[in-house]
Amino acid sequence: MGIAVNGVDIDDSVIAAELPHQAKADNPLRQAVHEAVLRQVLLQEADRLGIAGSDDDERIENLFAQEVVVPEVDEASSLRYYQSQPQRFRSGDLVEARHILFQVTPAAPLELLRQTAELILAELQARPDRFEELARQYSNCPSGAVGGSLGQLARGQCVREFDELLFRLQQGELAGRLLETRFGLHIVQAQRRVEGAMVSFAAVQAQIADELSRQSWQRALHQYLHILVGRADIQGVELDGAQSPLVQ
Repeated sequence: MGIAVNGVDIDDSVIAAELPHQAKADNPLRQAVHEAVLRQVLLQEADRLGIAGSDDDERIENLFAQEVVVPEVDEASSLRYYQSQPQRFRSGDLVEARHILFQVTPAAPLELLRQTAELILAELQARPDRFEELARQYSNCPSGAVGGSLGQLARGQCVREFDELLFRLQQGELAGRLLETRFGLHIVQAQRRVEGAMVSFAAVQAQIADELSRQSWQRALHQYLHILVGRADIQGVELDGAQSPLVQ
């Protein structure tokens, strides 16, 4: 059986044209099929409502503008968000840090590195005074030459996973687990901390409102797509409207 939306066939050429846009998806062909089907659902809805545009993309944008209702973000909602996530709105926090990096290479696969890193972490938990020695011996980062020291770091200077872990650690605390990033596996220790201060609500209110508006838009759009997909007669494929890049 072919793929059709409300009796309209989806031609293989349409899916082939969509495929390059989904090259980074986990399953590019499956995602291309879903995108082609969802676009047909949306264009048929635009036809039903008499929504025009210079091309299909503009017609879909005009459909969303008319049909997706997004509530306004008020000051009270922004203030609640600000108060619920104080760590996000701090400025001036610094942590003097050090780490040992176990870099993944063809000669050192992840599982082998993990075993070695776990042994070194266990040794440091028992003998924290050996950090500099073991960093010089094992770290694949240039910082290994200076005992793993990264100097003082501000929020946002490191990759997200490293940043989030580092700023949760107390002064002198050695992370109790390995941290995995795109660079490999890390043993991380926070040394001296310099505490910053909260940024005022007035300074970030517009930023928060924009973020909450985007979240609200995505929720409303997810709901709208689910409604359209749910009432369409789709043959040849199961489609979850919320899983489309169209909603990003």
